[in-house]
Amino acid sequence: MIAMAVFTASAGMPVPSAPEIGKPAPGFTLTDITGASHQLSDFKGKTVVLEWTNPNCPFVQRVYRDGIMTAVQKEYAQKGVVWLVVNSTNTNHRDFLAPEVLKEKFASWKAGFTALLMDSDGKVGKLYDAKTTPHMFVIDKNGSLVYNGAIDDDPRGENDTKLNYVSAVLNALLAGKPVATSVTKPYGCSVKY
Repeated sequence: MIAMAVFTASAGMPVPSAPEIGKPAPGFTLTDITGASHQLSDFKGKTVVLEWTNPNCPFVQRVYRDGIMTAVQKEYAQKGVVWLVVNSTNTNHRDFLAPEVLKEKFASWKAGFTALLMDSDGKVGKLYDAKTTPHMFVIDKNGSLVYNGAIDDDPRGENDTKLNYVSAVLNALLAGKPVATSVTKPYGCSVKY
């Protein structure tokens, strides 16, 4: 009886949900590691990639060390795609790194993003329901969310060939074609909210 009462009470509470594919991507404003402010609306008319990160996560380290993330960042930056890396690690978590440390770390990885944004209170991460690092989202030039999921189909980095989902989505968008795969299961470490 008590369990039923608890369930009933919690069932009526609003539960944040992930933004829907094909719907407008939620807007936000965040400050980057240099102190500059960025709004998603600043990039209206452009394709935008959101990448959740935590440099202490072995999955993030692998996709940067192996050049998987940096190659895609640099290739599509040259094609006008905006790449925003979001760090939602809570300041009280042991994985939290100050902006100046993040700047050095990503420079050592030769990252090619547009901006690395600080979301230490986790509001934007929770708004997007970001679950892992890395967790990828792609927003088309009309501001609609068109992809939510993993960077590729090789969570352990063991496959000789891999399908880079983000590249496939960006190639489709840039060619004016429909996105074949809009949702995949993200892999990596949990976001340290």
